[in-house]
Amino acid sequence: MDTKNKRFNTKLIHAGAIKDKFKSATVPIYQTSTFAFDSAEEGARCFSGESDGYIYTRLGNPTIRALETCVAELCSGYDAVAVSSGMAAVNTIYMALLSTGDHMVSTAAVYGPSRGVMEDHWSRFGVESTYIDTTNLDNIRKAIKPNTKMLYLETPANPTIDVTDIAGASKIAKEHNLILIVDNTFASPVLQKPLELGADVEFHSVTKYINGHADVVGGIVIAKTVELYKKLRPMMITLGCNMDPHQAYLVIRGIKTLGIRVERAQENAEKIAEYLEKHPKIEWIRYPGLKSHPGHEIAKKQMKGFGSMIAFGLKGGLEAGKTLMNNVHVATLAVSLGGVETLIEHPASMTHSKVSKEGKLKANITDGLVRYAVGIEDVSDLIEDLEQGLAKC
Repeated sequence: MDTKNKRFNTKLIHAGAIKDKFKSATVPIYQTSTFAFDSAEEGARCFSGESDGYIYTRLGNPTIRALETCVAELCSGYDAVAVSSGMAAVNTIYMALLSTGDHMVSTAAVYGPSRGVMEDHWSRFGVESTYIDTTNLDNIRKAIKPNTKMLYLETPANPTIDVTDIAGASKIAKEHNLILIVDNTFASPVLQKPLELGADVEFHSVTKYINGHADVVGGIVIAKTVELYKKLRPMMITLGCNMDPHQAYLVIRGIKTLGIRVERAQENAEKIAEYLEKHPKIEWIRYPGLKSHPGHEIAKKQMKGFGSMIAFGLKGGLEAGKTLMNNVHVATLAVSLGGVETLIEHPASMTHSKVSKEGKLKANITDGLVRYAVGIEDVSDLIEDLEQGLAKC
């Protein structure tokens, strides 16, 4: 089926589908390291690029290719590169698009390891970085230097749920000839299309919403143009961080329910956010769907919904937060997000523990911040769970 002109939920089911000789109704798992050639001449044509036949799974695989084709279409991209983890996606982007002496401007409240690998390791190879509050576009303008090559956004941001104006940032990036990268993991393609808003490259930890079942680690990078794709795919191959066929199969299975999962989790999150905003023990809350969120209007403009990620702080600070996390029973105390289950965690000591104290302070990642990733359970059970936990704080 040609899905180019089909609607989003139809694409979730059918985009990237392949036909095998047995007419499988689902994408088969091509669990093989290598592929046979019919002749020496065919093998030579494959290696020279004259033929698009498969050679070796690090270079390409039909199951992985089906996922790449599907996600590229969902994100309105030219093509996609599936990789072994979200951090493999980050490092593929860094390696393919940055060189010694280059400078990157990035969202301060970004996924901890994405920042940590830049500050601790890429800096050793002469790549500079500046982390700022990108919700204020003037901050971006002020941070740009003569050697700035990349603007890297995460919106909504992890873990503060800050919202950055992608179209506004894209305008600045184009003025300064910067490559605009957007980590779209928190929104998923259901709610936000960075490439349509002016981004050059979008990526996801497919571990999260795209797979949605907490049983796969993976990543995917989507390029807006053929030129960028031709830089990203060879880098993935060189780094050897390809996705495994079985990983790809599981993500393809998960992606079919992405729309209904995101809608249900978001519906739950809206009710939970309203409940928490009124609770006497909650000092502050960040959820883009609340009018009190500073980025509410931007989120309304660039997103189709407000997602299911909530950040909040208790009046009792860190100790109250620990008490809550140790006393909830429906929500699971664990890192990650985007699965069918609700998760709760403490970013300052968990996901962002490697970010310096100064870095956390500038990014507003306080010791009292609790991150709550809403799942698809019955919302009444989630609210009752929070209620009994908050009663102990």
